[in-house]
Amino acid sequence: MKDRQLGIVTQGSLSKGLEMRLSPNASVEDLRVGKFVVVEGKRTRFFSMLTDVSLGTANPQILLDPPGEGSFLGEVLAGIGTFGNVSLQPMLMLEQDDELRPVKTIPSHFSPVFEASADDFGTVFGREDDPHKARFNIGTPLDMDAPVCLDLERFVERSNGIFGKSGTGKSFLTRLVLCGVIQRKVAVNLIFDMHNEYGWEAYSENKATSSVKGLKQLFGNDVVVFTLDPESTSRRGIRGAHPVEISLAQIDIEDLMLLQDELNLSETAVENALILSEALGARWMASFIEMSSSDIDLFCENGKGHPGSLKALQRKLLKIKQLAYIKPAVTHDVLEAMIKYLQEGKHVILEFGTLNNLLSYMLATNIITRRIHKYYQEQCDRYYADRVANKPPRKLMITIEEAHKFLAPSIAKQTIFGTIAREMRKYFVTLLIVDQRPSGIDNEVLSQVGTRITALLNDEKDIDAVFTGVSGGQNLRTVLAQLDPKQQALVLGYAVPMPVVVRTRDYDERFYASLGVASLAPEDKAKRGKDNIKQLWP
Repeated sequence: MKDRQLGIVTQGSLSKGLEMRLSPNASVEDLRVGKFVVVEGKRTRFFSMLTDVSLGTANPQILLDPPGEGSFLGEVLAGIGTFGNVSLQPMLMLEQDDELRPVKTIPSHFSPVFEASADDFGTVFGREDDPHKARFNIGTPLDMDAPVCLDLERFVERSNGIFGKSGTGKSFLTRLVLCGVIQRKVAVNLIFDMHNEYGWEAYSENKATSSVKGLKQLFGNDVVVFTLDPESTSRRGIRGAHPVEISLAQIDIEDLMLLQDELNLSETAVENALILSEALGARWMASFIEMSSSDIDLFCENGKGHPGSLKALQRKLLKIKQLAYIKPAVTHDVLEAMIKYLQEGKHVILEFGTLNNLLSYMLATNIITRRIHKYYQEQCDRYYADRVANKPPRKLMITIEEAHKFLAPSIAKQTIFGTIAREMRKYFVTLLIVDQRPSGIDNEVLSQVGTRITALLNDEKDIDAVFTGVSGGQNLRTVLAQLDPKQQALVLGYAVPMPVVVRTRDYDERFYASLGVASLAPEDKAKRGKDNIKQLWP
């Protein structure tokens, strides 16, 4: 049985899309931008997206003396003298007994257009219960209850982005995707949790409940929590979180370059840091911060640099020393512990607690990621040298918020995050970029983003940035601009066969149950909060 016919194709082109005249028995008010429809050609089915809706007339003179609302003449003209015009963008084509292919042609005049059925969505986006694919239901179309699935194996092969203005639910979208990746075991995750939203529980904007479960509460010992602020983490219900301490010797010049804006460092200050590093060795920062004014004067007499510039640099570097997790020296290597957990298949969350200012976030995130990337690079070099004797490292996805701070055009080529984004899957490490300002991210990095899950954006520059490197992106601008501010997203890219607008799944008890997680009583929280795995240091 055919689904409801919406209209017929009247004109169009491969480059600009199709025009459909709406059937007289179909209401233009029932159509939504982003709707998924199927055009039935003579030998080919065209899976298409509705990109625009307009009103048309057979004769412009009708508008010179328009009939009144609800009048008999208006009803007579509807569908004949007046009608709805709908713009469609074909995304995929399916020939008889063949597979889905990119669109290479268009249907003929007067081809019928139908609403997509649940079977059509299954044909295009696959089914979550497919035993041969790691698919994850991210939501449903706007006008029907049919799952839209991400191909998670393709998702983790490349870096991805979750975008949307403040308040559109980026954290909920991110938590949904991370749950799918963890449940299907397609990669391990390193999550830099700047706002403490992914660990034990998070604030809910749903009036029916005050909080929602975090990843630690959902997946127990498969998730390991590290923290820069142990007191804050303990207050929020997580027991046994590993405290993170970083020594001054672990801070590199690259870290200072990333922090130029936060520390107000000039190019001269960075050059002075390089001079100090060469002269004082690996522990140059600790030694330099302890120097007295006369020591700095003596250093400049015997070497390079200007005393005034070095003293100004010393004052600014004191901001780093004053961070609670920065120590002159550390007794154990917490970064090595993170790597071991990741290679055991555990998912690592780094909470920042009350230390969630940009200076703390950017410094810790860059140091840890640089160290982990170096490890992965070494492991991959061994694997590529001898694939029989060595195994590749586990695929790793690193989640970062405020991504434009790390991937701005001025620094993207210098930061470890820019390197990871450009390398794609070469070293089995990818990024999950979460940001409200995609226009602040370097275009070269954005062009490498495989899958984009985008909630509402209003700024024209941000909308343009989302479609960087996307073929046919101009036709999707209207779709993105018309999203609701909550629980709607445009999904496009490598992990889905075609762009689609979804109403994202509710993050609630029903969703927890789909993961195989039962509700926890309050008294069980302490039991589930603590890791029942061997500590990697005393």
